[in-house]
Amino acid sequence: MLVAAAVCPCPPLLVPEVATGAAPELDAARAACADTLGLLAAARPDRLYVVGPADEGAHGVFPAGSTGSFAGFGVDLSVRLGDPTGPGRTGGEPDTGRPLPVSLAVGAWLLERAGWADAPIEGLAVDGEATPDVCAGLGRGLAASAGRVALLVTGDGSACRTVKAPGYLDERAAAFDAEAARALGTADVAALLALDPEPAYELKAAGRAPWQVLAGAAEGAGLDGRLLFEDAPYGVGYFVAAWS
Repeated sequence: MLVAAAVCPCPPLLVPEVATGAAPELDAARAACADTLGLLAAARPDRLYVVGPADEGAHGVFPAGSTGSFAGFGVDLSVRLGDPTGPGRTGGEPDTGRPLPVSLAVGAWLLERAGWADAPIEGLAVDGEATPDVCAGLGRGLAASAGRVALLVTGDGSACRTVKAPGYLDERAAAFDAEAARALGTADVAALLALDPEPAYELKAAGRAPWQVLAGAAEGAGLDGRLLFEDAPYGVGYFVAAWS
């Protein structure tokens, strides 16, 4: 059963070594992520799943101990998703031939930064083309896997908020992000599942599928939500929320 969830953005710029001189611009987002991970630990889960959007062709399960790197962003920095030899391990030895996608690498970095040692970890990278029903089904499976399950859900909103955004300006972006932020901040499962994959794809909102996995996991759990951070500093919607 899902007992808690943390929602965080996953831009590589969240990692100060990647952001370099621009690092202070996301200090507030980093602080909010630290706060929501603290709330996640307080829920005392038996198992933690890190869920994020897949890189192209890299969806599926990533066991504890899987590693990722920010070398593609010019930084000699590696991260590891939990400890594959710890108590209650959920997977086998890490698949060294399958590096973590960026979203899960950022999640692993957040957990390392928080000193997470509260529950075994496993990663799930979600195909961006997965339908809401498929995503919800994945979430239900995660929630049913242990008595007390927590999720760290990584994903960004629209990348079309300004003319300098990665997807340029789209007038629909602000409304899409406002509804996503409202749903994440109120733990509105039905509203998250109602997010339409087509406009989400057009607006480059990579968080849509992971958020719908969260919605499926949270069905019937009766969780409350709180929005801790909302901004679009680079024309991309970033949200931090806590569900408990």
